[in-house]
Amino acid sequence: MNHDQHFMKLALDLAATAKGKTTPNPVVGAILVKEGQIVGMGVHRKAGEPHAEVHAFRMAGEHTKGATLYVTLEPCSLVGGTAPCAEMVKNAGVARVVVAMQDPNPLMAGRGIQLLREHGIRVDVGVLEAEAELLNERYVHNMTKQLPFVISNVAMTLDGKLAAHTGHSQWITGAQVQQEVHQLRSEVDGILVGIQTVLADNPRLTARLPERSKQPTRIILDTNLRLPVTAHVADCSEAQTWIATREGADPEKVSALKQRGLDILFVPQAEYGLDLHALMSILYQRGITDLMVEGGSEINGSFLRTKLINKWLIYIAPKILGGRNSFTPFGGTDVETVDEAWNVTIHSTRLVGEDICITAYPND
Repeated sequence: MNHDQHFMKLALDLAATAKGKTTPNPVVGAILVKEGQIVGMGVHRKAGEPHAEVHAFRMAGEHTKGATLYVTLEPCSLVGGTAPCAEMVKNAGVARVVVAMQDPNPLMAGRGIQLLREHGIRVDVGVLEAEAELLNERYVHNMTKQLPFVISNVAMTLDGKLAAHTGHSQWITGAQVQQEVHQLRSEVDGILVGIQTVLADNPRLTARLPERSKQPTRIILDTNLRLPVTAHVADCSEAQTWIATREGADPEKVSALKQRGLDILFVPQAEYGLDLHALMSILYQRGITDLMVEGGSEINGSFLRTKLINKWLIYIAPKILGGRNSFTPFGGTDVETVDEAWNVTIHSTRLVGEDICITAYPND
C-alpha cells in the first residue's frame, strides 16, 4: 500500500463510522496531510450538517496551506444545505487533492474536480475507487437508478431451509447474527416483509440496540389488508409503519389502520401480486433510499423474479432442518432447468459466531 492509498484508507474508515446516518447524502471522510503528518480530519455526520472537508479544515487551521487533502468523494460543487465544498477547497490553499471517486450525482459529476483543476490545484482521482464505490453503494444506486438500494437479508439452515413447514423460523441463527441484523436495521431507511411473516411471527421489525438508534420505516406488503390492528407493527409509537396494499382495498380497514397511525400506500397490481417496481418508485419518492427485505419465501421470490435485489446477505446456520415441506428462502414460480438460475457474484464470506455470512451481488 503506497502513501496515497494509506491515507485514503484512513479516510474511508472514517467515512464508514457514519454509515446509515447521512441519508440521503453519501458517507464521506476527509483527511489533511502535511509533511507526512495528519493535521486535520473530518466526517460528514448527518444531512444538513457540515461536510467532511469543513471539519477537516477547521481542525487543521493554519496548517491547511500547502497540505494534501484526501477525500473519499469528489468535493460538492453546488449550493445545497451547505456551501459548496469545492469552492472552499479552492480557497483554502491546499497544494493537492486526492479523490477516491467522482460523484455519481449527474448535477455534480466532475464539476468539483474541474473547478479545482482550473484553479491550478493538482487533483488525482481514483485512489481506492472500488472501495469507495462499495462504501457508498446505496448512494451510487440512488443517483444512477433513482430507486432504493434493496438488500435481501436471509437466514437459513445448512440444507437451505428458511422455516419449518408450519412457518416457524425463530431463531435459525445465533445471537451474534441477530445483533448484527439489528445494527443493519438501524442503518437502512426501510425494512420490508410480507403479511404472512407478520401473521406467523408477529415481529416488531425494529432495531433493538443498547444505544439509541435510528428506526427503519416498516413496510408491510398486504394486498388484502389482513394485518390485525393488534399486531406489534401496528403500534407506531416506536417506528413508522406503511402498509402497501391494492387500490380499492377495504375502506373500513383502511380507516381503522389510519386511526392507529399507519400510512396506507395504494399500489397497482401486477401478474403475481402488487407491482414491486411501482412500489419501489413510491418508496423512493417518500425518502426511502435503502431497503432491507426480510420477507418469507414468496416475498423473496417476488423480488428475485423482478430483479430488484441489489445485494444479498445470506446467513447460514449450522443446522439441518430436513423435510420435504419446509420452506426454502426463495419461492415463487419454478424454472425448468438449472440454466435458468440467477447468477450472482460472491463478494465475501465470514463467520458471525457459529454462523456463516455470505455477501453476494447480482451479475447484471
